[in-house]
Amino acid sequence: MTKDKKYRSSDWYNSKSHRRDTFIHRGWMRNQGHPNHLFDGRPIIGICNTWSELTPCNGHFREIAEHVKRGVYEAGGFPLEFPVFSASESNLRPTAMLFRNLASMDVEEAIRGNPMDGVVLLMGCDKTTPSLMMGAASVDLPTIGVSGGPMLNGHHKGEIIGSGTGVWKLDADLTAGLITEEEFVEAEASMSRSKGNCMTMGTASTMGSMVEALGMSLPHNAAIPAVDSRRYALAHMSGKRIVEMVKENLIMSKVVNKKSFENAIKVNGAIGGSTNAVIHLAAIAGRMEIDLKLDDWERCGKEIPTLVNLQPSGKYLMEDFYYAGGLPAVIKRLLDKDLLNKDALTVNGKTISENNLSSKCWNDDVIRNFDDPLTKEGGIKILRGNIAPKGAILKPSAASPHLMKHTGKAVVFESVEEFHEKIHDPNLDVDENSILVLKNCGPKGYPGMAEVGNMVLPQKVLQKGIRDMIRISDARMSGTAYGTVILHTSPEAAIKGPLAAVQNGDEIKVDVENGIMELLVSDEIIQKRLEDYSPVLPDIKSGYQKMYIDHVMQADTGADLDFLVGRRGSKVKRHSH
Repeated sequence: MTKDKKYRSSDWYNSKSHRRDTFIHRGWMRNQGHPNHLFDGRPIIGICNTWSELTPCNGHFREIAEHVKRGVYEAGGFPLEFPVFSASESNLRPTAMLFRNLASMDVEEAIRGNPMDGVVLLMGCDKTTPSLMMGAASVDLPTIGVSGGPMLNGHHKGEIIGSGTGVWKLDADLTAGLITEEEFVEAEASMSRSKGNCMTMGTASTMGSMVEALGMSLPHNAAIPAVDSRRYALAHMSGKRIVEMVKENLIMSKVVNKKSFENAIKVNGAIGGSTNAVIHLAAIAGRMEIDLKLDDWERCGKEIPTLVNLQPSGKYLMEDFYYAGGLPAVIKRLLDKDLLNKDALTVNGKTISENNLSSKCWNDDVIRNFDDPLTKEGGIKILRGNIAPKGAILKPSAASPHLMKHTGKAVVFESVEEFHEKIHDPNLDVDENSILVLKNCGPKGYPGMAEVGNMVLPQKVLQKGIRDMIRISDARMSGTAYGTVILHTSPEAAIKGPLAAVQNGDEIKVDVENGIMELLVSDEIIQKRLEDYSPVLPDIKSGYQKMYIDHVMQADTGADLDFLVGRRGSKVKRHSH
């Protein structure tokens, strides 16, 4: 039996004009035991899997894939699983961000070059979500996202302990001499005690939320714990839905538009989401040819309080978030205040309003009301000035109120190596009023823009009980981190951006409310210093890293490679034989 509608995969498996190719494509697939009728013209669904034992957050994805397959078969499709580059936040050096764009290339070419009519993206760990979304966006087939879900809450010595956030706190306590090395190591197993990604509102959970807010997943995708049976049920239903999407020709560009990104920015503010969302959403928008700027974060996010009381901004963890109602409950509260674009479409064919208006919150301390927010201002603040003409960002919900307007003397580190060498030197001229400045850690300078922006405080400051200082860099920080940390300063020091001009003892004025970050030095002096400045550049002359350095764009535009921006579509004009 042949199907009435001809799908993309028919060019591989049902072509009458290229019989030899059809024989090759189908015949070799038969060696896996697939019977002939599976090639009768039904929708073929690619399952893009970032499973890897070296990406522990995604280590359970083989199980998730099996549940997706069940849903695909139920709907009359034919599921085929394929691997792609898996960027592990916890293992990859020098930084997983270096490989986000490489992974997106892998995803894009794997989808386009293979016989699939729709694709299910299995993603979880920080960079696996944007890399899959970016690659899929450039191809623009019917696409649905399935996240792996967060770990169960960590428990340590009678208290909850959150992924990443616990690391930064425990490390500060160790440096200050409050705990021993043995106590530090003991916390490892307490923190990571089940399958899944970070259970704080770090980058993994944030990007899972962004996928849901963009309309690219079924409701509740972001928060269901990895080990909860409902995670597997969602995977099953996603497999079923992608077949329907293929039949409807509901491609990614029909689901996601500028309104979708505006919704995602507002949701990010309400959840106290990761600063990394800024750079990842910009990159995804670039692939979709949607004009998303840093100013959109200020415009859309300024009215949004932080409602979700999760670490690193607040108290609870993702497991609590799900039991409280998950992202649908947050979206409902934003809808009730008329803050979202209600008619934004989602992958199930319904609007974001239709999906979430009946959602309920079951714990008002986990998901706060507008009259009792965690912080009055959520979202992301954009700072500009003579050392950040293209912008820098700060997350107010994780910052210290007393430092939001501050002038201090710069303590400068030209590289991350210099920082590690000097930060705990008792002779370092630094105190809690100083501003730590780290250079040459941006997209080109590191390379890859590592999560080193949340610099550890000097030991002598920590021993005074101080736990926050203003820190400025062209780097990123982990979504699990906290503090008054100014990031993504653009352009970066490695290309002689004005951050490079900052010297020890210079005064820097930070006024977050007014979006100001100024070096209190004349323009003439800044220009002269830049002329004399020799950037600390990576000594890389070949390979992917050389290509990355040559082509990576700056943080304010998403740090994608310049030749990857845009949609190239799904057509493959030539046959292989």
